[in-house]
Amino acid sequence: MAQCSRTPHTDRVTTPLTAQRVQRDLEVVARAGLDTEAFLAEAIATVARAIPHVGACVAHLDPSTRLNTGAHKFGDLIGKDAHDAQWGVLEFSTDNPVAMTELIARPRPAVAIQRWNQTEAVPTSRLADFMRPNFGYGDELRVVFRAGTEVWGGMSLFRGVSDEPFEDADVELASSLAESFAVGMRTGLLARLTSGEPVAATGPAVLVVDAGDSIKQMSAGAEERLWELTTSSELPTGVVAALVGAARRYASGTTDQPARCRLRANNGLWLVLHATTLSARDGAVGDVVVTIDEARPPEIVPLVVAAFDLTPRERDVTLLVLQGVDTREIATRLHVSSYTVQDHLKSVFDKAGVRSRRELIARIYFDQYVPRMGTEIGPSGWFATT
Repeated sequence: MAQCSRTPHTDRVTTPLTAQRVQRDLEVVARAGLDTEAFLAEAIATVARAIPHVGACVAHLDPSTRLNTGAHKFGDLIGKDAHDAQWGVLEFSTDNPVAMTELIARPRPAVAIQRWNQTEAVPTSRLADFMRPNFGYGDELRVVFRAGTEVWGGMSLFRGVSDEPFEDADVELASSLAESFAVGMRTGLLARLTSGEPVAATGPAVLVVDAGDSIKQMSAGAEERLWELTTSSELPTGVVAALVGAARRYASGTTDQPARCRLRANNGLWLVLHATTLSARDGAVGDVVVTIDEARPPEIVPLVVAAFDLTPRERDVTLLVLQGVDTREIATRLHVSSYTVQDHLKSVFDKAGVRSRRELIARIYFDQYVPRMGTEIGPSGWFATT
């Protein structure tokens, strides 16, 4: 993670021309095919030209469950990981009117916290209770990255207590950048889907988190799994805390979304994380079990297909191709001509960067599965470790 943020010059007025240039430059960077880290380094530096800030944090979100699957930090937030678990609890365990999951549904997907507290009937104490005492921040601008109905991440920009707070113009500009950020995050996901040697699977790992949000037990290999999920020098406690918080909300009935997310580990494996609450025979409650396992194709295919930005009809065609259905049968099932199916396939191939059905299938199932096809099945019912 690069040092890309800088001390804000809040007396500087961002002109409409500067804002337009930032919007244009970010759109170009978003479609440049960069991996996530390279994209974010360029993107945060670009945003700083129009929205100065001292620190920034970008979170990955699973587009299906909207749960946190990782984070990148910039500016004076680099190396400050001690409060990640508290952030996860604040974001996903409590009723939070400015949570990213709340911003997703709003017409304007951005908010400045000081401005919110001045104008809204339900204020938030996140600045006074969390950001200011732990980081010395005086204001926060939050935005979720959405393209259409799908959300790929979110960002917080911060200013110090002696800096001018974010203004409505900053919120409007951040909102206008949300789709480009979503495209860049989505493209970054695909940029990592490169061929290589298959990674040996190690089986599921299990953690038990107690009522105080501390990991009290873990299975063999669980700590190694956790280290594969982080880009910092600390274990990814924010991801775990988000899952735990979501599991408790699901158990209490305040959400109908199970605590589940998909992400790609540093070693290239796609993983699925799931959390659920436990109850003891003596009636004690509060513990949550978190399971980390290698993802199966049905769990990942929708995520990868969504990242290609296909139209609904292109998705229908792609899913039938993955089932081995030929062009004529696809046309029959979708009630279109074979020529129309071929047109859809050409568009899918262009978006996926492939030239044939075979390459499309390999691109979607990628190196995690294709190199291991034909190997022995292990006791878990999945590919045996080679």
